[in-house]
Amino acid sequence: MSLAFYMDVHVPRAITSALRLRGIDVLTAQEDGSAELDDGPLLRRATELGRILISQDEDLLREGVRLQKRNEGFAGIIYAHQLRVTIGQMVEDLDMISKATSGEEWQSRIEYLPLG
Repeated sequence: MSLAFYMDVHVPRAITSALRLRGIDVLTAQEDGSAELDDGPLLRRATELGRILISQDEDLLREGVRLQKRNEGFAGIIYAHQLRVTIGQMVEDLDMISKATSGEEWQSRIEYLPLG
């Protein structure tokens, strides 16, 4: 099964557009009607859809860590600090992740960008 991403409202539209041009399955919270959801419900929504949540929101990252500590499953989070990764680097890293990993590997996992 190929990876599918779920972009929260903090991720620039340019990243979503670039990933789609590369053939990557991306859905935004805005498109899904979930832009106003708090962090917990947003992560649950991404998990219901089987999509890895991409975020630049530290509060959402804390929600993922909280769930890990409680052994509550979620579909995975990829976090990129807004000042530590460029749009181009995010696109390259997410493209590589989509090609090199599977959805099963992301269960309750949190990854930080930029990679390496």
